[in-house]
Formats: sequence, C-alpha cells, structure tokens
Amino acid sequence: MGKSITMKDVAKQLGVSTVTVSKALTDREGVSESVRESIKQKAAEMGYRYNFMGKSMKEGMNYNIGILIAEQFMHESAFYSKMYQSIIKGLLEFDFFGILEVIPDEAEKECNLPHVLHNNKVDGIIILGQMSRPYIEKIAASKLPYIFLDFSDDHFPVDTIISDNFYGTYELTNYLISVGHRNIGFVGNRDATTSIMDRYVGYYKSLLHNRLTINEDWVISDRDDRGKFYELKLPEHMPTAFVCNCDEVAFSFISLLKKSGYRVPEDVSVVGYDNYLYATVSNPMLTTVEVNVEAMSEAAVNSIIRRVKLSPSDYSRKVISGRIIYRDSVTKPRNL
Repeated sequence: MGKSITMKDVAKQLGVSTVTVSKALTDREGVSESVRESIKQKAAEMGYRYNFMGKSMKEGMNYNIGILIAEQFMHESAFYSKMYQSIIKGLLEFDFFGILEVIPDEAEKECNLPHVLHNNKVDGIIILGQMSRPYIEKIAASKLPYIFLDFSDDHFPVDTIISDNFYGTYELTNYLISVGHRNIGFVGNRDATTSIMDRYVGYYKSLLHNRLTINEDWVISDRDDRGKFYELKLPEHMPTAFVCNCDEVAFSFISLLKKSGYRVPEDVSVVGYDNYLYATVSNPMLTTVEVNVEAMSEAAVNSIIRRVKLSPSDYSRKVISGRIIYRDSVTKPRNL
C-alpha cells in the first residue's frame, strides 16, 4: 500500500505553505479564489482525501491538539502568540489542528478542566507557560498525552521543552562583566516561574564565577507569585547594570530609570531576555537573549505527535539554546 498524501506533499508540489493549503481545503479566509482552486485541483490530482471525519472514525482520533495558556501570561501574549502560530504551522505538517484555550485564573485555582477536554475534542495537550501543580494534576488525570512548553516541573513524568534560560542569562551577565560592570542587579520574581528562577540562577552563577558581590538589595521583584505585575522600585544605592528577566520588564525598567533621572546606558546599562517586540521599541533598543521560538515549537509538535501516535514510555527534556543580540542598552560604566 502506497504512502498516503498529506497537506505537506500538496504544498511542496505547489511551492506554497502548508497553512495556505489548509486554508484552501477548508474554505477559510486568507487565500484568493484562484489559489484556492489550484490547490484543490492539485490535491485531487495527487489523490489527497480531505476527510477528517472518516479518518477520525477509522483511527479513533480527533486530529486536534489542545494548547493551554494561563491567563496570567496574557500580558506576554505577543511572545506566546508567535510561539502559538509556530505550533499551529508545525501541527499542520502532520494534518493536525491546534485549539488554543486561555485558562482564567479562577478556573485554574478551582481546578476546572479546560473546555477542550470535554466531549473528547482533542488527542493531546500542549501546556504553554507555567501552571499550578494541582491544575496540571487534574489534566494528567484525564489520561490524555500532554507535554510542557516553556517551563518545567520535575514532579511530572512528561516531555519538556524549554529555552536555555540558565546559560543564556549566564552568558548575558558575563557580557556585562566583560565590558567593565562589577555591580550588577537583577529584575524579576525568582519564585514566579521556573523560567525566571533559571534566569536568576544563571545571573547568580556568573557573579560567583567572576567572584563578584551578590547584593540582595539589587534583586528587584517585578510581580507577585501569580504573575501580576506591580510597581518597580529602585534600590537606594544603584548598581551600574541590571539583568531583567524579560524584555517587557526591561522596557518598563528603562522608563522608570529615565523618570528617576538616570540615562540608559550612560548611567545604567540594562539587558533583557526574549528578543521580541519590546526589545526593538525600547529606547535605547535592548541587548537581549533571542529565544529560538521556531526550534522550541518544532520540538513541542514532534513530541506531542509522538505521544499521541506511539504512546512511548520514555520521557525527555529538550533545552533549546538562544543567542545574544547586541544592541544599544549596554556601555562601559562611567568610572572606567
């Protein structure tokens, strides 16, 4: 029996994206009529059969993957929106669809199951961004395959895909030290997420490695443990540089510094993490660590599809490296 034709095969023949093929075959907006007709014609010529209902009944699958994100992270929606779009594109390569559901704070606290788990709508779950352990336990009890993306929790035997938060911030702090900074602070609540904790530990190790003083007065919390931001406050005695846990916080921190009479980077250098949106709208533009969103999304898609189709007994953790993007928010301290 020959290999079945997929959307990816049709897309390759026409030199278009799998997303375009999906939109054309499902009569969704975003594709011109001429392109839609040519895609449908090519799909028919190649023997592609777009009949998920019959395929679903035959194989006992929905060909849907639920993508869950906690409401507390919606302030980071621009970054997660990019990751979500990348996941959707990757799922289509396997003829799967993604269903996004934002979990309200109250639903997470009360451990109410997400709607995508009702009525057997999905074959697996990608949890995008950290959620509470009791809520994850509720999801795990459904017996559906699930994975973690952009956070970790060793309590669960589950595939995990994360950015190399530790090493990225370690290298970023080393860079500040290399240009002459010796008094360096950190902005972020270490207890809010595992990602922020890992970034703090990378910063901490760099200071230890370079035998520099750890000053707790220079560690500034930016949010409560549920992720709600609160007003940033500057320490009484200022260091010459700060490592911020993400670009959005770095953007806000630079605004605070300017309002308080400091120049960036002449008086205080600032670095961030993510390299998305806030990094380039900031003035000055941010030196930051670029997260490899595409590689993380690809790993997540491959992982959940493997779990859904093969139900393997082994579990893995993939740490995806980023890279430093050097811009204008760092300079030598004035005393050098």
